[in-house]
Amino acid sequence: MCGRYIIITKIKQIEKRFNVSAFDPNLFNPSYNVSHGDLAPVITQENPKALSFFQFGFTPHWGKKQYYQINARSEGDKNKDNDPLYTGRKGIFDKPMFRHSIRSKRCLVIADCFVEGPQKERLDKPYVVYLRGDHPFSLAGIYDQWINKETGEEISSFAIITAPPNHLMKQIGHHRSPVIVAEDFRSDWLNADMPAADISQIMTPYPSELMNAYPISSAIKNPKATGPELIDPIGQRLNPEHTVNLTHEMDLEGMGKSANTQLPKKGSYGKEHKTETGDQLNLF
Repeated sequence: MCGRYIIITKIKQIEKRFNVSAFDPNLFNPSYNVSHGDLAPVITQENPKALSFFQFGFTPHWGKKQYYQINARSEGDKNKDNDPLYTGRKGIFDKPMFRHSIRSKRCLVIADCFVEGPQKERLDKPYVVYLRGDHPFSLAGIYDQWINKETGEEISSFAIITAPPNHLMKQIGHHRSPVIVAEDFRSDWLNADMPAADISQIMTPYPSELMNAYPISSAIKNPKATGPELIDPIGQRLNPEHTVNLTHEMDLEGMGKSANTQLPKKGSYGKEHKTETGDQLNLF
């Protein structure tokens, strides 16, 4: 679940949107295909005003080896049927691998969109999933620092937390969904004093009506593949969009674009741009 995502928004725009400053901007490698082992931008509970760059693929501090765990189920071993209506205890608080980090090492993972496929075909039939008119956005993550005993190297790594699927994920045919942290809850997610009950309330499926998706080539399943063509659409959106509010500028070519689409001019973001039903609109 959510093993690939895209983040290519310029560092200055990320800093402005999330009110942070990058520790070392030279570490940022914009990517159309972030996969396990890659460095990617996060905002941590310990340094909420800094943009850090951690390795995608979580390893707990006590691990004897690197695990590269990309996801952490919010329900842990509970809710094995992935029921979206599940309201029981979040098992992530009990899992040995995650129980320390979910309490004291939460982070925001910065993304422009993510890639998902059906449960069976996975990245053989991928879709780009995005928030309508809202990017970059933040995914709920946890992190930790692990020391390689052979080299002495300290590696900071993170995993993305998942919840049961919303309607859009069900349309794709997937059984999980990454937890998206809305702007109003970002400070709560990074608040070290937040009770477990309040943290649990954030780890829920995001409203599907605020999201959309379209199919792309399976070329993205190669973790070494890169370039804007990876997210060029090969079919229509799952849900038509008549009106889209474009609120942020990002040089992301190909996302939702077709030859019949009139792209908005730079400086026109925040205005409404209407398209006919079924048209592929370049969101950026």
